[in-house]
Amino acid sequence: MTNQEVEEFYTKLKSELEKTTVFPAEYLYKFILPSGEEKRAAIRAVFAGTTASIEEKPSSTGKYTAYSIRLKVQDPDQVIAYYKEAGKIEGIISL
Repeated sequence: MTNQEVEEFYTKLKSELEKTTVFPAEYLYKFILPSGEEKRAAIRAVFAGTTASIEEKPSSTGKYTAYSIRLKVQDPDQVIAYYKEAGKIEGIISL
């Protein structure tokens, strides 16, 4: 995706969150990453210092790990900030 497409995506996400969610709210992030301690540490670092609840589920082949992360957020901008920070991790897929 180009930078413009990424920004358009986040603008649309913010609009949808404003319409459908009453903040503050518990938000569920879902990510898939290649398995490995480096990737595990990277995603945990994004949410370090928060009250996030992080669940991990390895794929049947063990090649990937799915992460479900629940975190109380204050507004749509905070939701997006965590997506952007997680998006810096190489190989991440945001669901």
